[in-house]
Amino acid sequence: MTNSRRVSDCTTEVSQLDLLQASLDHINQGFSVFDADLRLVAANSILFEMLDFPDRLQARGTHLSEFLRVNAERGEYGDGDIEAQISRRVERAARFEPHAFERKRPSGQIISIRGGPLPNGGFVTTYTDVTRERQHQQQLERTVQERTRALQQSEDWLRLVTDNIPALVCYIAPGPVYRFANAPYAVWFDHTPASIMGKSVETVVGTDLFARMGPIIEKALSGQVVNFEYARTNRKGEHITMRSTLVPDRTADGRCLGCFVLSIDASEQKESENRLLQSQRMEAVGQLTGGLSHDFNNLLSIIIGNGLSLNRKAAQGPLAHDEVERYTRPILQAANRGADLTKRLLAFARGGSQEHQPTQLCRALQHAQQLVEGSLPKAIKVQFNLPADPLMAAVDPTLFDNAVVNLALNTRDAMPGGGALTVTLSAVNLSGETAKVLNLPVGDYAELEVLDEGAGLSDGALKQAFEPFFTTKTFGNSSGLGLSMVYGFAKQAGGTVRISNREDRSGARVQILLPILAKTTDQPLPRPTGTTARRVGHGELIIIVEDEPDLAAILTEQVSALGFSAILAEDGRDALELVRTLPEVRGLLSDIIMPEGLNGIELANQIANEKSGIGIILMTGYNTETPVEIPRDLRILRKPFDEATLSSALLEILS
Repeated sequence: MTNSRRVSDCTTEVSQLDLLQASLDHINQGFSVFDADLRLVAANSILFEMLDFPDRLQARGTHLSEFLRVNAERGEYGDGDIEAQISRRVERAARFEPHAFERKRPSGQIISIRGGPLPNGGFVTTYTDVTRERQHQQQLERTVQERTRALQQSEDWLRLVTDNIPALVCYIAPGPVYRFANAPYAVWFDHTPASIMGKSVETVVGTDLFARMGPIIEKALSGQVVNFEYARTNRKGEHITMRSTLVPDRTADGRCLGCFVLSIDASEQKESENRLLQSQRMEAVGQLTGGLSHDFNNLLSIIIGNGLSLNRKAAQGPLAHDEVERYTRPILQAANRGADLTKRLLAFARGGSQEHQPTQLCRALQHAQQLVEGSLPKAIKVQFNLPADPLMAAVDPTLFDNAVVNLALNTRDAMPGGGALTVTLSAVNLSGETAKVLNLPVGDYAELEVLDEGAGLSDGALKQAFEPFFTTKTFGNSSGLGLSMVYGFAKQAGGTVRISNREDRSGARVQILLPILAKTTDQPLPRPTGTTARRVGHGELIIIVEDEPDLAAILTEQVSALGFSAILAEDGRDALELVRTLPEVRGLLSDIIMPEGLNGIELANQIANEKSGIGIILMTGYNTETPVEIPRDLRILRKPFDEATLSSALLEILS
């Protein structure tokens, strides 16, 4: 009975081993188990196929050294003593330590071998053919290397191209920080392409310039294409104007990753634009002066007529104060009106630098109105409609004047027989669709609308109206720059211009749209009062230098009337001698331009070097810069001025 049970148990064990063996043969990895004596317990057929072991080694109980010997004899372990190779590997296996490594066979096959110890001694090992995986990995690595080299070559070419184009190129990421800059851009801001990487824009460009650039960059990072200009002095001390375009870097789903920046030197172009603008402005001035001469003749008639009447009345006997004032008040008012018109005309003609600044458009339009009204014939009825609330925009005030004057002069030519000119300033809001058509951001705008009652424009003229040198007038009567300059002004201010015929074709309509900055309290324009100032002096001695005798006499009288003592010098040298010999001299009132000897600035410098404590006022009748640079610390009075202005200036230099 006992023997039968033992036979049955053995049969069961053999059956289980055969089942285990069959299972192992279906695993797609090689598999082996060795006992504590390093003898084979089990192995699957995949192992023998994978490693080309002879069938004789499949017998259970085969020692590990027999497997190693087969490998060693066919050169699997390289050159060397075979017994030594076997001995080292048997010794290492007998430690029963976890192991994992890859072995490349002479055939090129790569086997991944991983083994681990068993609880009662021995170890189990798996063998995986990873040849294809490693070949694929190597191919992938070669591809990566090739593409890396190609990318590096592309970057080198990109760097070569961007470093040699005559433009500043960079990429700005949110922060905002620099992620790329070509050599010209980096050098422009005293950096290298490597040193500028990762730095904040404010750190690189400086706080002052970033105050202007920061909002522009934020617009670009929000997805808008932005254009702007800025000026900076280069290493040679040259004042350079840069014109920049910022283009957002947007993904397919609309996210903005950063912005590309392209900047070019626009100094020559700016100079050309200024020359064209000045040429066009001079054309307008020529037309303005014809109309303004009528105003000046009227003003002179008022002055001359009241002066003659005053003389005639005075010859008849003493006059009471109110009788004198009856004639002097119109004289002073006419003179102040003439001085104001002269300043407006000179400011318009001079132009100056084009600097956008916060400007109250109601006030600026009043300035332009003063230039326009005297330039149009009486047959044209002019009406200016201003809003109750002031509107503010970032514009160049002179260019704004220029735009309004040009549009007004165009309407004069469009209505030779007379008609109505209506100029209306109002606030409008551009919705999404309208803004898209005009290529402007959605928001609030100031709209300046100019309407005339002329014949309107043909379809061809409407299409070409803003092209430089295009004109509907006869040859020689216009440069064709008027509307193109108006268009350029509006675009530089962040707005636009549109031109159309009125609905009934009874004239043309021009609309200038300018972005509104903010609303602020509008104050009436300051006007010279012409009033007599009170006595403010206490006998302080003032030397007066003026080469026009009549003006010198009235200045001496005015200074004395203000409570000061006055001495009239013949010229600059005489004034210098008086300062040297009279210690009580407290102030100097001198014209800048004098026909001979010391001019006003030379006299002021000489006195400042020789004697301290003397206040100096220089007078000029020019509205442009004098040939000699005027020191900043000198007080300048622009002629004409009234007694109140003179009084304030004298108190300032004597304080």
